[in-house]
Amino acid sequence: QVQLVETGGGLVQAGGSLRLSCTASGRTFSSYAMGWFRQAPGKEREFVAAIINRSGSSTYYANSVKGRFTISRDNAKNTVYLQMNSLKPEDTAVYYCAADSYYTGTYQSRGAYDYWGQGTQVTVSS
Repeated sequence: QVQLVETGGGLVQAGGSLRLSCTASGRTFSSYAMGWFRQAPGKEREFVAAIINRSGSSTYYANSVKGRFTISRDNAKNTVYLQMNSLKPEDTAVYYCAADSYYTGTYQSRGAYDYWGQGTQVTVSS
């Protein structure tokens, strides 16, 4: 069983930055594909970013965040990060970290991930 704990959410003005962290329990973190999703009120949970391989060189982003958000990982700390710059009010959501213990190439689908964190609120004011 893997437990994921997100931190770093908060309230920020439009144009500002936040960095989310997700720390995982367990010894096999480096082998997991990791993803970030978000869910705004009244909307479905949507894909934000994924980091697929151990080295962190393979990353993917939703079009809405490409160029503004960066996903990275530190395997020594069992942690994945989401650096969010140039934040917009439409980025307001609960952000969830997710782990895929057996990556099969489907990084955008919620169903591909085995473990989820509890979420952290990000609010961007205009």
